[in-house]
Amino acid sequence: MSRPPHVDTDTTEGSDAHAPPTATAPPDPSSIDTSRRPFVLVWEVTQACDLACDHCRADATPARHPDELTDAEGTRLLEQAREFGPGQLVVLSGGDPLARPDLVDLVEYGTDLGLRMTLTPSGTSSLTSETVADLADAGVRRMALSLDGATAATHDAFRGEDGSFEQTVAAARAAREAGLPLQINTTVCAETVGELPALCDLVADLGAVLWSVFFLVPVGRGRVLDPISPERAERVMEWLVSVSEDAPFGVKTTEAPHYRRVAIQRRRDASDAPPTDGIGRRLGITAGDGFAFVSHTGELFPSGFLPASAGNVRGGGLVERYRESDRFRSLRDPDALEGKCGACEFRHVCGGSRSRAYAHTGDPLASDPLCGYVPADYDGPMPATRSAGD
Repeated sequence: MSRPPHVDTDTTEGSDAHAPPTATAPPDPSSIDTSRRPFVLVWEVTQACDLACDHCRADATPARHPDELTDAEGTRLLEQAREFGPGQLVVLSGGDPLARPDLVDLVEYGTDLGLRMTLTPSGTSSLTSETVADLADAGVRRMALSLDGATAATHDAFRGEDGSFEQTVAAARAAREAGLPLQINTTVCAETVGELPALCDLVADLGAVLWSVFFLVPVGRGRVLDPISPERAERVMEWLVSVSEDAPFGVKTTEAPHYRRVAIQRRRDASDAPPTDGIGRRLGITAGDGFAFVSHTGELFPSGFLPASAGNVRGGGLVERYRESDRFRSLRDPDALEGKCGACEFRHVCGGSRSRAYAHTGDPLASDPLCGYVPADYDGPMPATRSAGD
């Protein structure tokens, strides 16, 4: 029997079936008031990374930034995260988090605080089976690895380093051996869209619990890549909904909340949209509304792809800024959206990618240029698009 589609977006946590016995239980997703706490808090622990990926948001370099948060400042940030409430989900990101020598200590400290610690390491020689086991012992709840091609040739070309594919696949297997739920992240752009069917098979073969499909936002090195057209994006999302009905893993999108609209249109009208996807992940998470990002130097952004700061939190203020800053509050009001996103009947369940709107126009409340849906009777301006690979 087919399962309901996983119409999840912009989260990284699902079932805690493999969580350590002493770990804090995740809060009921439907109980989270995203005006008070993020469902997902990402901390970019460093911008250092040995890879030179074509799409890198961070413009990562091999060297660590001299002003990144220190060990002590990092532990204080985790203490601030605990103030959001029990079981706060924290994603340690980068760059490559493994470039920080205190990474295992940070995971262990966050776990001791009752945080649900997850990790998005790069597929490099640093990610050995021993390192994966150490991270699992420290309390990591999920590991997310990136695969942007289904073969070594396509993935390594996109990632800028030979051997990255084999190292990533080996790390995925090590995660399974360590009892860590595995998430696979994939970037969708003109260069990778043709790989999606084969990647879908690979995600299943690796035993992943979740496939996170990221639709390119032109920031960092990603500015030189070609996004797919709105029409192609619509077809990809329709295919992802079909995949989600029978796949042995969950499917979610990142920076493409109109995936919800596509799934809803296939089955129900907007008023019947479910609050969760039935497996413990929260729907309706977008930049600044259930999602927050702390940079390697402590700047608080609605998303890593929406680098408009609400202030620096290295000295405190994380909770207050998330709840009270004008930047975050405006992003939590779907009726403040402009253009066709503001006129759309799906704005309360979708809202468009605020990060992509910001990247294209400098206005995070503008229309998302990747969405091709036009609301009935809308005759206003249409967002400009730049695309290829159709």
